[in-house]
Amino acid sequence: MADRENLHDLRKRAHQAGIEGNSKMSEQQLRNAMKRVDKGADPMMAKQSAKK
Repeated sequence: MADRENLHDLRKRAHQAGIEGNSKMSEQQLRNAMKRVDKGADPMMAKQSAKK
């Protein structure tokens, strides 16, 4: 249950950071995208890079 809550929280934070449409991304992809956004990358570019 805690893993599910953590993933939900991560998805919520990603959405707030501007990473739209993240429901099909894995936890690792979300973490990678969030790291890129934290470093100043465009949210949608970070999403695309993380999905590769």
